[in-house]
Amino acid sequence: MANFYTSDLHLFHDNLLKNGRIAERPFVTIEEMHNAILYKWNAKVTNADHVYILGDISRGGYNEQLAAYLSQLRGNLHWITGNHDSIYDDRVRRQFVEICQYKELKDYAGGYTYNLVLFHYPIFAWNNYSRGTIHLYGHVHDNFDDDMYQKSISELGKEWERRNEGSYVPLRAYNVGCMNWGYEPVSLSEILEKDVERHC
Repeated sequence: MANFYTSDLHLFHDNLLKNGRIAERPFVTIEEMHNAILYKWNAKVTNADHVYILGDISRGGYNEQLAAYLSQLRGNLHWITGNHDSIYDDRVRRQFVEICQYKELKDYAGGYTYNLVLFHYPIFAWNNYSRGTIHLYGHVHDNFDDDMYQKSISELGKEWERRNEGSYVPLRAYNVGCMNWGYEPVSLSEILEKDVERHC
C-alpha cells in the first residue's frame, strides 16, 4: 500500500486544451486528456493504494460522466476540495472514501516519517511549518503565482534561521498539480527526490 498525491485534474475543462482559451495543456481533445490521465494513473496506482486529490477535479455540470470516469481510477480516493469542485452529487461522492477541505496525515519516504498538510490552496504559514511539516497544494498550476509563493516561503525560512541563530529547518511546500508531474499521481518519495535534484 502506498500514498499518492495529485491536484487540478480539471476533467472536462476544454478551455485548458491546446486550442482552448487558456491553452496550457498539450491535449487537443477532452478524450485525449482523459485517456492520458486514466492510463498513467492506472499504470502506477493499485487498488490497495490511497490517492489524495487536492481539488479541482472537474468542471461542473458533468456529474454522471465524472462519476463514471472516477470509477475507472484505481486506488482509494480521498478528495480535498478546491474552488472548482461541487461535492453535492451522490454519484460522485460515492467514489471517495472521504471528502474534506483540509487534511493532515503522516507518510513515509526513505525510511523516515513525515507530517503533511494537504490543502488545495498554497498556505503561507501552515501547521508546524517551522518543525519540518510539509505542505502539499495545487490551485496555482505552474505559473507566476507559484513562483512568487515559493520565493515567499524561502524568505520566511531565512527569517526563521536568523531568529533561531542558525538552527534552520527548511520550509517545504510542493505543488502536486498534475501538470507538474506528467499528468499522473506522485508519491512523497518522488516529490522529495525531485526537490533534491532541483537543489543539486
